Amino acid sequence: MAERPKGYGMTAELAEKKAAKRDPQLENEAKQWMQAVTGESFPAGSYEEALKDGVYLCKVINKLQPGSVSKINTGKMAFKLMENISNFLEAATRYGVAKTDLFQTVDLYEAENIPQVTGCIHALGRQAQKKGYSGPALGAKESAKNVRQFDEATKQAGAATIGLQMGTNKGANQSGMSFGTQRKL
Repeated sequence: MAERPKGYGMTAELAEKKAAKRDPQLENEAKQWMQAVTGESFPAGSYEEALKDGVYLCKVINKLQPGSVSKINTGKMAFKLMENISNFLEAATRYGVAKTDLFQTVDLYEAENIPQVTGCIHALGRQAQKKGYSGPALGAKESAKNVRQFDEATKQAGAATIGLQMGTNKGANQSGMSFGTQRKL
């Protein structure tokens, strides 16, 4: 893939920041959740190596929404594996995961940004809860809209009130104010 210098400059600083964001506990929670959803054991190897081919991710999204990924590539060609990851990301978007929670294909395939991958899996877990998935939950439940309707009289009363965030002038006077010293004649 791309040849990137490692070990110095801004590239090294960014790599350190990404490595610092990695949380083994969040990765383990995501791993356990995916095992529970698929009913299959997590592939052998490190977290990023197990997910690199995109097959397991496609199986997860297909369990949550059957038929999301119609064809899962099992070959060893790089473009086929990256296609699996792209298919997972497209299916996750259709499932309702926000674009800001997604990762880029190279983030996983080249292990460039594994914390973002973990964040995406957690976002998928939150979305599954929101959609009423009856299986295991991952992370906190996402908030729901709470739209309120007010009648015109309530709106007018609210418009007439000055909120305390804007400050108040009650009790304001100039007593005790002095500017400089008194003039001596």
